[in-house]
Amino acid sequence: MVFKWPDPETAAQDPQAVLFALLEQIRPADPDDLNDATDRLVALTARLRADALLRQQLREALRTVFSTLKAASLYRDLGILPITGFFSETWRRVTHSLLPDVQDPGASLGDMLFLLFPKRTDERWVCGVEDRVWIALLESLRFGEETPGTLPCGLPIMLNNLWFLSYRMTVLGFDPEILRLDPTLSRIESPFLAQNQETALFRESCLTHWNEEGVVAEDEKQLLVLFDQCREAVERIHRRSAQAGTSLQLTYKLQSLRDHISRGEQLAIIAGELQRDRNGQAAYPAIVHLFKTLIAAACCRNDLSAFWRQNLEMMARRITEYAGKAGEHYITETRKEYFDMARAAMGAGGCIAIMAIIKLALHNLHLAPLNEMFAYALNYGLGFMFIYMLGFTVATKQPAMTANALAASIGEARGKARDLENLISLIVRTIRSQLVAILGNLVMAIPIAMAISAFFFFLTGEQAISREDAQWLLAGHHPFLSGALFYAGVAGVCLFFSGLVAGYFDNLATYNRIPERIRQLPWARRFFGKERLLRFSVYVENNLGALAGNFLFGIMLGSAWGAGMLLGLPLDIRHVAFSSAYLGYVAAACDFAPPLAPFAWAFLGVIGIGLVNLGVSFALALVVALRARNVTFSQGGQLMHGILRRLLTQPRDFFLPPRKEPIPVASGDGGAAD
Repeated sequence: MVFKWPDPETAAQDPQAVLFALLEQIRPADPDDLNDATDRLVALTARLRADALLRQQLREALRTVFSTLKAASLYRDLGILPITGFFSETWRRVTHSLLPDVQDPGASLGDMLFLLFPKRTDERWVCGVEDRVWIALLESLRFGEETPGTLPCGLPIMLNNLWFLSYRMTVLGFDPEILRLDPTLSRIESPFLAQNQETALFRESCLTHWNEEGVVAEDEKQLLVLFDQCREAVERIHRRSAQAGTSLQLTYKLQSLRDHISRGEQLAIIAGELQRDRNGQAAYPAIVHLFKTLIAAACCRNDLSAFWRQNLEMMARRITEYAGKAGEHYITETRKEYFDMARAAMGAGGCIAIMAIIKLALHNLHLAPLNEMFAYALNYGLGFMFIYMLGFTVATKQPAMTANALAASIGEARGKARDLENLISLIVRTIRSQLVAILGNLVMAIPIAMAISAFFFFLTGEQAISREDAQWLLAGHHPFLSGALFYAGVAGVCLFFSGLVAGYFDNLATYNRIPERIRQLPWARRFFGKERLLRFSVYVENNLGALAGNFLFGIMLGSAWGAGMLLGLPLDIRHVAFSSAYLGYVAAACDFAPPLAPFAWAFLGVIGIGLVNLGVSFALALVVALRARNVTFSQGGQLMHGILRRLLTQPRDFFLPPRKEPIPVASGDGGAAD
């Protein structure tokens, strides 16, 4: 490959022209073609080794750039979350994506880097090429040909920025939100304070070593040890947030601290290697690592999706873990738990039959659309809260909760044979629990609906709903001629979000210490008394998330129709328990002799609604829970084979509880056997 270089006069007047011309020639046409990129870099390396004039031009261009341009944005900003906060950074990325900053390559190294690598795809070939190829390119420049022993160009600026980063780490390490989770960091021996003092000593030692002959420089090992201690403190706070709760701001600050620590380590290693080898070759691997980090950051500097994914990951895991703990309640194991679940589901079915007739009555009032939407939402929201407070179970609430418990078990299994068997047993128990909950809801919703209709007829001489309403309900539940299955999917999405809401509010109660704050209210202590207030605060601690999830689930179900009307979209919901109750009211309205074909199709529609409700909510919750835990489960085929084998050999386990109580397994064995 023949490289075209600017003439010596142009190169001397505009050193950046050399770099821009060079990058245009080594950038591959296909960013994923790493062989082409490697060949171009190898060819450039050979040309530089053979041509001393070109080596000198490129060295002069680099020296001029690093000595004249501001490097702060390169070392202490690029690829590091600023301390401004999560929402400020979100807004910055949105606005800068729409209207980018003015870039001045003549003033800032960061701006020059953005213009040298303007394409987002540049990250793929720069980071994809092996380190040894980039190191060979640096070696071909032969910086040793210059006057040996001179202070490397840009080293003082790099050390000053390392010191600046150290102060930022100290500020973040003493943030009140972080100190609340780890009060020991407020002491004088805090690693965040110690690293700042050590960074100052290291900086002075490096500069003195280069300026005064015979001075033994302090190496970077002690500083790296302190950086490790800072990272351990960050991870300790991360773990404590599992019990104490988390927030977006805390997640953001911890990630910002990780970024600062990583960049501080990179700069310290480069400075340390330069002290041991004044020709600079020992520092080349660390320089290449920093170079790739900066290019990756430059190519996605305004990437909002990557930023949100990075910062929401930990919070999503905490929320799904709280939901997973609630999900354990919905997975039965013993016969007693199984029949308790059946009774709880039957109680919920009776309540839903009452909620269903209330909704039909509200529909027949023909309220204004906004008032009707508000009435539906309150009926659903307060009804679901009432069901929960009575200790009953709505079958469709289970998948969003149990999926998180399953995700945790998948993360623990990782393909181990014994753990995989335990996971299969957990899935079998989950299916069994889900089936009995659905059956309990339906067994009570239909007869209670009929009983309500009979009681209404006894009081008024009329059916609870008219035949016209009965025909309308049958038509609305046809699996193919109506949008029932699509609307069931909408309800499944609402179920999924209700699981997240429950986990979020449980996390919120723990993080903000709401129960403790309730117990400190003077007026509440006087009004309720100390003992009652204590019981109330404990109830809030244990049930706030579930109450909020149930209420907001009801609000979403009741508002879906109104939101669709306002937006001009075909939105509505179908919920299997409500739909089954509607069939009971239809049967009573038709004197228990409904038209066979429409009723049969509506019955099939109810079955389909149940499957869609459960499938959509379970799939969404499982995907989110797995991604929040960074779990990739490669043994899916093995798992499905094990479930099928269990179904063929022990089909009873999928439908009925064990005849005998399971034998407890030692805590180290990974779980109880079925």
